[in-house]
Amino acid sequence: MFAKEGYSNIAVVLIIAAGLYWIGHSLANAWSYIFYIAAGLLTLFIFYFFRDPSRNLPSDNTLMVAPADGKILSITEIDEPVYLKTKARQISIFLSPLDVHVNRVPAGGTIEYVKYHPGKYLMAWDERASTMNERADFGLVHQSGQKIFFRQITGFMARRIVYHLKEGDHQKPGERFGIMKFGSRMDVVVPLDFPLEVSEGDYTVAGETVMGRFHKN
Repeated sequence: MFAKEGYSNIAVVLIIAAGLYWIGHSLANAWSYIFYIAAGLLTLFIFYFFRDPSRNLPSDNTLMVAPADGKILSITEIDEPVYLKTKARQISIFLSPLDVHVNRVPAGGTIEYVKYHPGKYLMAWDERASTMNERADFGLVHQSGQKIFFRQITGFMARRIVYHLKEGDHQKPGERFGIMKFGSRMDVVVPLDFPLEVSEGDYTVAGETVMGRFHKN
């Protein structure tokens, strides 16, 4: 299964790959193999990058799951002025070009805040990327009344973010909501008293890795 957001990219790359193959076929000499290999590698990469595997989503609505595949770069205390508007804990997940880039909603609840910000393309592991890079911000309120904030962030290679959320949407944990193309970062921001079940250096799987639990009513 492939991410629908990648169909146009796949089509463009397949056209380029076909062109490379045609050049190689036209040359009909030792150089042909270079074009054949380039066409094959491009095709394999684009299909691999836009894969969208199914996930075992949680039935327990008290769970907060990872919104992205990748490695947790850092867990830091910050001042969050946009949605939580208080001191909070930020979990930053780095997605390499080899990770699945389909993003999933980290928790069930109602989307209360959505805002897109144009910006720079700093390296995704640069702490300034959270506030200076192109990004999309989302605020969600859980049925318990607790709030979380999450953010898609482009990196040096990622030049486009896509999302399908709007204010007022009701979401279940782990539902697909968008994609970040070609390497990027995802931040999740929770209140300081939110109990986390992940650590720096952990690898997360979107929709499956449990990052924490909401307090029960």
